[in-house]
Amino acid sequence: MAEAEKKTVQKQKTPKSSRRNFMKTAAVAAGAAGAATLGFPNVARAKTVRLKMQGAWGSKSVFNTMAKQYVTRVNEMSGGSLKIDYLVSGAVVKAFRVQDAVHKGILDAGHQVSVYWYGKSKVASLFGTGPVFGQNAHHTLAWMYNGGGLELYNELIANLGLNTVGFFCMPMPTQPLGWFKKKINSSKDMVGLKYRTVGLAADLMQRMGLKVTQLPGGEIVPALERGVIEAFEYNNPTADKDFGAHDVSKIYMMGSYHQAAEFFEIIFNKTTFNKLSKEHRAILRYSAEAASSANLWMAYDQYSKDLQWLKKVAKVNVYRTPQGIMNDQLKAWDEIIVDLEKDPFFKKVLKSQKEFSHRAAYYEILNAADYKLAFEHYFPGELGF
Repeated sequence: MAEAEKKTVQKQKTPKSSRRNFMKTAAVAAGAAGAATLGFPNVARAKTVRLKMQGAWGSKSVFNTMAKQYVTRVNEMSGGSLKIDYLVSGAVVKAFRVQDAVHKGILDAGHQVSVYWYGKSKVASLFGTGPVFGQNAHHTLAWMYNGGGLELYNELIANLGLNTVGFFCMPMPTQPLGWFKKKINSSKDMVGLKYRTVGLAADLMQRMGLKVTQLPGGEIVPALERGVIEAFEYNNPTADKDFGAHDVSKIYMMGSYHQAAEFFEIIFNKTTFNKLSKEHRAILRYSAEAASSANLWMAYDQYSKDLQWLKKVAKVNVYRTPQGIMNDQLKAWDEIIVDLEKDPFFKKVLKSQKEFSHRAAYYEILNAADYKLAFEHYFPGELGF
């Protein structure tokens, strides 16, 4: 046989030989795998751990959607081994009683804001609704997780004897000054008004001469209709629209220092939390971080849409809060701080927050582009201030 013919025959035989070797090897591997399977007992999947969480939000609130974004991330990342069942405000307890219910184990978890329990300690308001030193909610959350804020929060929880564990998410945009019967041109226009807010914002507004009532969101419109309040703030265009603020008022004042750096508090009964596996505890914590972004991205989309709806469809008159009112708010904060710092722990927490805010806000403000300038370049005349 010629040399060329031998090479041709070898080329033709090689694939068949390789396939036979492959099949033989595969059969051996399969047999080994089968033997291994027979050598180990079947492991039953652990029963799903279920937690009952209630929010502090009425059934129509956008905050329920945000709470569910957190719940979805927990449920899906756990692969079904951990499941949170979410309930709206009032299903078990009222909004301001969520923390008490979690502490007692009536609820396993709660979705709220820390200001809702500041009656136990005004320090609670520093975890989202304290004075503004130039920081925004992003900066304050950075302080919580990187600047010692979470450790101080845990110290407060321990000092109060609360059986809870808390995480934080959703750096909320600045909350509007609120809804009024007539346009507010100066701080004098607000003196004597019966006004709804919560937390240290109540102290702030009282210092500015308003008569403050603290109410959860679901009770605002009924209080307006009964004359218990005349003006109010809640949180954002979507939440305000959802409970019908535009049906009782047509003046919406945007911008304020009363609550300009708030975020959600997600709490768990500590006894229940500590019994969970290390993996489940990690999922509960890191899902808060994941939900933080999801919440904010949705907020920018929905809040901006609903502000336009309020203007164009509901015919609400939207105004920027005058600078003079904001200057007066800062002066009122100065006066409140002097009184509140008589509490050594309050002073300790505020000092930590202020130092972090100073550094973070300095960087942010010095480096940030002038977004207002850019907006006015492309959309001239829209802002009106």
